[in-house]
Amino acid sequence: MDIKVDPNTVVVFDLDDTLYNELDYLRSAYKEISKRVDEANWISLYAKMFSLYRCQENVFEFLTKSYQVEFKDLIDLYRNHKPSIQLFDGVLELFNRIKANGGQIGLITDGRSKTQRAKIESLGIHSFLDAIVISEEIGTEKPDLANFKAIENKFPGHSYYYAADNLKKDFIAPNALGWTTIGVVDNGKNIYCDLYKHITHETQPHFYVIDFRDFQIF
Repeated sequence: MDIKVDPNTVVVFDLDDTLYNELDYLRSAYKEISKRVDEANWISLYAKMFSLYRCQENVFEFLTKSYQVEFKDLIDLYRNHKPSIQLFDGVLELFNRIKANGGQIGLITDGRSKTQRAKIESLGIHSFLDAIVISEEIGTEKPDLANFKAIENKFPGHSYYYAADNLKKDFIAPNALGWTTIGVVDNGKNIYCDLYKHITHETQPHFYVIDFRDFQIF
């Protein structure tokens, strides 16, 4: 995937399952919760929690029935813990190449402000980002045009690229606005594994990449 980047270019990314695997956030949260709930036996509890999740069982329901813990407290721990997550290979190199060519980098993500900003900080990418659009902060979620218009309003008259993973909602708005869209192919660990059901003309990206080393910046 070749992208010509100059000072009139904005390359925008989704966050979850695009720059890192959201499953790693879940694992990080489960570890934190298991340590809080049963510190002496947290490893075995964590193993059971993750196994229940993989079997599509209600993990928090199991915890509230098995331990003296409130459901709302589990939700708070999940959303507000300090995550231990890592960027996909090649992301930082790509960000550096975009910056070296004078381009702007944006982020559009759905979720709660505190949770998504904690992920950004943990990944160490805040200093690269020229614009951050989080659904809770703007009041709309993808595929609403407003989330993408926020980027256009900040950088009018630019060339816009959007890289994301979700074939259900990520590409509808930027396609409609004339952006160039790029699908980051599921590496087998994405949270949502049934996105193929949502492939239509309007939900398809223009291009696909297997990983971030497929981006060629010139």
